[in-house]
Parts: sequence; structure tokens; C-alpha cells
Amino acid sequence: MSNTEAVQQAIPAELSGMVRSAKFADGVATIIADAGGLGRSAAAQLQKELEEAVGAVEGVNEVRVALMADKVKRRIIAVGSGKGGVGKSTLTANLAVALAKLGKKVGVVDADIYGPSQVMLLDPARSRPKAEGNTLIPVESEFDVKLLSMAQLVEGGKAIAWRGPMVGQALTQMMEADWGDAEVLLVDLPPGTGDVQLTMMQKFKPDAAVIVTTPQDLALIDATRAIDLFRQAEIPVAGIVENMAGYACPHCGEVSDPFGAGGAESAAQSMGYEFLGRVPLHVAIRVASDTGTPPAANDGEHGEAFTEIAARLAVWLDARQG
Repeated sequence: MSNTEAVQQAIPAELSGMVRSAKFADGVATIIADAGGLGRSAAAQLQKELEEAVGAVEGVNEVRVALMADKVKRRIIAVGSGKGGVGKSTLTANLAVALAKLGKKVGVVDADIYGPSQVMLLDPARSRPKAEGNTLIPVESEFDVKLLSMAQLVEGGKAIAWRGPMVGQALTQMMEADWGDAEVLLVDLPPGTGDVQLTMMQKFKPDAAVIVTTPQDLALIDATRAIDLFRQAEIPVAGIVENMAGYACPHCGEVSDPFGAGGAESAAQSMGYEFLGRVPLHVAIRVASDTGTPPAANDGEHGEAFTEIAARLAVWLDARQG
């Protein structure tokens, strides 16, 4: 058996599919492996295992591992609203879960630095992210969605009283984390049009924005301001979502509209944007979200609205691929 054959046979079976070339000359084993889709930590582990396995071969004095990786084309989707209390974070979490169920590799950045809530929705255990040097490694939720939130990095219930520059640094650290193979990054923005929004648009330039509003006129006025901010930054609006649209009485089944009806759809049509769908006001959605089990993760009726919205967004993204 030649030394090259011995090197090739030393490669573990579970890693052999990633190895593109294995050669040996003058005591040096050279391995070329495909690390496409792997994050930094996974790629480093691959390199370590190859070096250990091949380094044990008799006559091998040095192992050189070259990792090839295609750069992931990651789409950043900003989820915004002009005001608080419209259910933007719940929509973001469920949209992420629904996109993951459709086969997308998804990450969520909880950019609401002062009022982070994605941990309650996607990671009730408040798992602390690891870091490699200055690079954070997002937490993988049970819903196949990667997550980073300030709530994972500070003591629970502790107020975050930071000035603008510190907020921008925190956002940057989360955005520049090791998101691995995530192809869609949903950014749950805080309400309004302040520092976080400006940092996001100027430094990271989202590929699109999704606007969340409730049907009443007051919310629509603020949503229009958010849309104008994205328009000024030349960020396309993928569509508008109407949340808390219709309430079905749990006793008699009668549907009422405490916040009005159809306002977001009418606004989308008048402004020339796509209407992505509406989510009803239902206690089951609130309870499931508060307990860390987003309705979109299940096949029940309360997840259908999120699945339909995710499907329309996926079509929008695929139509603009590349």
C-alpha cells in the first residue's frame, strides 16, 4: 500500500464525503476538504479531526488541511413597525419558524436591544451563546432557527440603559456573528425609526423589509413612517402584514373587529406594496408564543396564517434571487 493510499484510508468514513483530495509527499499529507455550509466552529472541528486521523499514519510528519467553502448568499430581512404593541416580535418568530419548515435555513437577530423578547418566543431556556474570540456563535433553537438576543447576554430582568454608540456596537456584534449556513436572517427591529434602524440600514443594508401593523388608522400612520424610512434608504418593502385582524369569540364564535378590518391591505394596495396576509387576534396564539411554542411550529389552525405569510415572502425572495 502506498503512503497516499494509507492517508486516504485513515480518513474517517463520516468525513470522507467532504474530502476532495488526499495526497502524500515527503512526509507531508495534504488534504483538501469541502466545508461549504459549515460555520467557523464546525469547520475548525472538521480540520482538527482530519489532522488527528491522518497525523496518526506512519511516516506522516505534517498534515496540511485546506478547507474550501462557498460563501453563503445571506438575505437580510428587516421586520419593522412604526410603533410598539402591534405584535412584530411574535410575527418575526413565527415567520422564522414557518420559513424553516419550508426548507429555508433561518436566523433571527433580536435587534430590540432595550426590550428583547425573542428569547421567550424561541429559547425559553435562555441558552447563552458561545464565542470564538470576538465572534458570537448563535444558539440553535429546537425549531431549526438560529437566534441571538441581548436577553441571552444579560441577566434576566436587568434593564439595559445604553447610549446610542453602545447599542450600535451590540447590534453589530450580533449581525457579524457566525451564522453558518443561514440563508435568511430576520432582524426584529425595535419600534420607531431611531438609532438601531439607522445603523442597520447604513451598515448592513437589508435586502428587504416586512412591515407589521394592526388595522386601525393610528397604527397605519406610524407604519407609513416606517415604510418611508426604508424607501429613503432604497430598501425594498417585501410586503405588509396585518396583525390582530379579527377576534372570534371563544363562546359563541362570532367574529368582531376591535381594531378595525382591512386597513393594512388597503394601505398596501394604495402604496403599491404586496399584502402578505393577516393574523387573527386569538388567545391561543398569545399563550403558545408566551410559552415558547410558536404556533407556526405546529400544523394546527393557528399556525396557518404564519405559514401562508412565509410562503408569500419566500416567493418574493426567490423571485429576486441573485
